[in-house]
Amino acid sequence: MELWMTGIDHARAPLAVRERFAMTKRQQAWLLETLQTQEGVLGAAVLATCNRTAVWVHCLPGDTPPLVRRLCEAVEAPRADGAYLHSCTGEAAVQTLFETAAGLRSRIFGEDQILTQVKEALERARAGGFADGVIEVLFRMAVTSAKQVKTGLQTALVNTSAVDCALARLRETGYDLRGRRCLVIGNGKMGKLAAQALREAGADVTVTVRQYRGGVVEIPAGCRRIDYGQRLALFPQSELILSATASPNVTVKYEEAAAAGLRPGAVLIDLAVPRDIDPRVASLGVTLWDIDQFSVPETARLAEARAWAGSVLAAGEAAFATWYHCRDLIPRLDALSRRFGRDAANRISKEIPTSIRTQAASGAEKELRRLLFAVRDRAGAAAFRQCVEAVELAMDGRGRV
Repeated sequence: MELWMTGIDHARAPLAVRERFAMTKRQQAWLLETLQTQEGVLGAAVLATCNRTAVWVHCLPGDTPPLVRRLCEAVEAPRADGAYLHSCTGEAAVQTLFETAAGLRSRIFGEDQILTQVKEALERARAGGFADGVIEVLFRMAVTSAKQVKTGLQTALVNTSAVDCALARLRETGYDLRGRRCLVIGNGKMGKLAAQALREAGADVTVTVRQYRGGVVEIPAGCRRIDYGQRLALFPQSELILSATASPNVTVKYEEAAAAGLRPGAVLIDLAVPRDIDPRVASLGVTLWDIDQFSVPETARLAEARAWAGSVLAAGEAAFATWYHCRDLIPRLDALSRRFGRDAANRISKEIPTSIRTQAASGAEKELRRLLFAVRDRAGAAAFRQCVEAVELAMDGRGRV
């Protein structure tokens, strides 16, 4: 299986290193364009999230793409940081994507956002013409399996986002959010989720927004809004500040926070990667948490959920492997189906209307494909190949259907 994956995540690198590999959309595009010019590369897709950056590549047999070097070049990271990157190929690369899409490799087990991010990674690769047939099917099947896991995990007692874990951490310390004045910096997916969760917990929430030409920016119901450029004005009275922007740079600088004046004892939560809040802000008499300080404790219930999810994904991975090793048979199957349809139509009396004979031919084609694909999906690649060959022999007159 000529698939390669190289990436970095929270399990292999500290936050300071992951920040250097956080990729902008422009950097992702550069990486994909560069890989496309690499000899032997047939398709590629990049997944860049808060806690991971990874690239999957489909190559010609025998080719080994220089993914570590290209990733370092894309973000201008020191070559020494390449030691934090993990690479794998074949079935391991498939497993990595399936488990990532389902949230099994997330810092917060089963977190919800990653599935959307995997879909978006495929959409970007597809839009740029970087996703060949193998990358397309790999990501689509990973998403399908991940959806099955997500549906099953709805009944599992696990948190599904960094926001959930942050609020749980606050509750553990006895922090009551009711009536607290909270400022949420960032109005993207994570920012909206945080604002809504804080509001539902009874907090008085203000959300920063950037007004663009596209119209009014929506915020969660019950929250107030403030222009992003005015955020420092709320620092002195904010008891909790949560930042979750997609900015590649620090958005709460130490000097600005010190000059604005933070409320003594305030809690600051930074859910962004790269970090939004300068770590030195912690010296200003406040509590500062970053995303690496939130995780879900392992429990017996969580272990059961992991095992069940793993079995679902294993079936999906096996289905992809079968498709991959049988994809060369698809043109032959198409030809067989057309021949089978024509033969079925020819066996019908000429007195029957042409429209009915055409429908019969179409139905015969679909039925043969359904039967052979059932063999592929249930009995595996070897049996599928044998069946296709047997039908070809029968149709060539060397056997009987």
